[in-house]
Amino acid sequence: MPHHIRIGAEVLTPADVVAVARDGVQVELAEEALDRITETRGVIDGLAADPHPHYGVSTGFGALATTFIAPERRRQLQASLIRSHAAGTGAEVETEVVRALHLLRLQTLASGRTGVRPIVAETYAAMLNAGITPTVREYGSLGCSGDLAPLAHIALAAMGEGEVRVDGALVLASDALAAAGIDPLVLEEKEGLALINGTDGMLGMLLLALHDLETLLTTADLAAAMSIESQLGTDAVFAADLMALRPQTGQAVSAANLRAFLADSPMVASHAGPEDGRVQDAYSLRCAPQVHGAARDTMAHAATIAARELASVIDNPAVMIDGRIQSNGNFHGAPVAAVLDFLAISVADVASVSERRTDRALDPARSHGLPPFLAHEVGVDSGLMIAQYAAAGIVSELKRLAVPASVDSIPSSAMQEDHVSMGWSAARKLRRAIDGLARVLAIEVLTGARALDLRVSLEAGSVTGAVRDLVRTVAEGPGPDRFLSPEMEAVAELVRSGAVARTAVDARTAKENS
Repeated sequence: MPHHIRIGAEVLTPADVVAVARDGVQVELAEEALDRITETRGVIDGLAADPHPHYGVSTGFGALATTFIAPERRRQLQASLIRSHAAGTGAEVETEVVRALHLLRLQTLASGRTGVRPIVAETYAAMLNAGITPTVREYGSLGCSGDLAPLAHIALAAMGEGEVRVDGALVLASDALAAAGIDPLVLEEKEGLALINGTDGMLGMLLLALHDLETLLTTADLAAAMSIESQLGTDAVFAADLMALRPQTGQAVSAANLRAFLADSPMVASHAGPEDGRVQDAYSLRCAPQVHGAARDTMAHAATIAARELASVIDNPAVMIDGRIQSNGNFHGAPVAAVLDFLAISVADVASVSERRTDRALDPARSHGLPPFLAHEVGVDSGLMIAQYAAAGIVSELKRLAVPASVDSIPSSAMQEDHVSMGWSAARKLRRAIDGLARVLAIEVLTGARALDLRVSLEAGSVTGAVRDLVRTVAEGPGPDRFLSPEMEAVAELVRSGAVARTAVDARTAKENS
């Protein structure tokens, strides 16, 4: 973990964003960034003195862009812009999302293309380092012109207004800034617009989602391996030469994981001969690499879009290198919104196939010798029956969350903003979908661990066995019915934290190096 992240020296990486947003890593502004900011501010100061109107500098905004504002009213104009646009409502947005939003706007300020003064960027950096998290509400952004309301809540706090959280406590922004030795901002020409025109919220949530999905898709491969092994399935269908017949990149990665996770399994080897009698496994087992791989390919596309957006300078108007201040439409969130929706579709599909594997393990007609619902005393105990209900309920919700937000558009600002991206909404539902996927996978891992234990005459492989042992640290093995919810929550936390994926990868590496 780096001690700090430099802003403005080069483009932030996705890992940088996660480190600052989730782990509280400090930031510092590069000297070259401050030099760029100072130079560009000179352009704005020159335009501010021009008697001819310039959008964002000496005019109103949106549908009021033709209204000239006298110099003595411009500070009030900037403050009014932020106060009116800080109009979010609903539940508070998570701290990591607010910090990502805050950081990404700071990176844009550091580009020198927004026209703010150095003090604005310095204040944003100081707030991040002081752990001051402005209160941002769930609803308010249409994803065009960017995430206006969420970003306005950040700017409002920098002005010393509204509420923030510090170490989890809700306090007045003015008190938090004073305690940190930070002077509230008094915004000058152009600065209000520069603080709110961007796709930073939806991009921040996309980057956090991609980080989490990298772990969850490895976990999905591991969960599938546990199901295949405990249900006496075959790993022959994952052979590299079979995968080469269909050169899909993500499919090949998932298949390689499955081969490695099952490579030394005595349980798989016990029925590998022709005497087994089964021609082929069900799709949920046999086609796991195809489904998981499609999600990996979706992630790769989304990561490409995220990288481009992370390298973007989004503001309206933008101050160009030649000194022009130019209105533009780069704040429209369509590219980000589309991939957020695409990921939600893949998340729902991976969860759906996981739930089907769990259901097979509980059905004696399909589990090849496992007791009904993996119950201890059939008829008296229900085993994992209702755990599967929980997974099914989540999958049903994930299907609803997979309905795209980006195909919707609600005109706003007196029809000036007549087509919007709904990218913030797409990002919010993706976050909920990812939480659901983690829980569905946890239920499959919990089920697979119990099923492996119930194959008393057969031994699990080294990788799946290691994960089964990890599960046993928070959830008991087979036995009479007990309060199941705490165990499900504990295994879900092992999945979310990456412990399941790390255990599988570490066991795989140890096996390959032995």
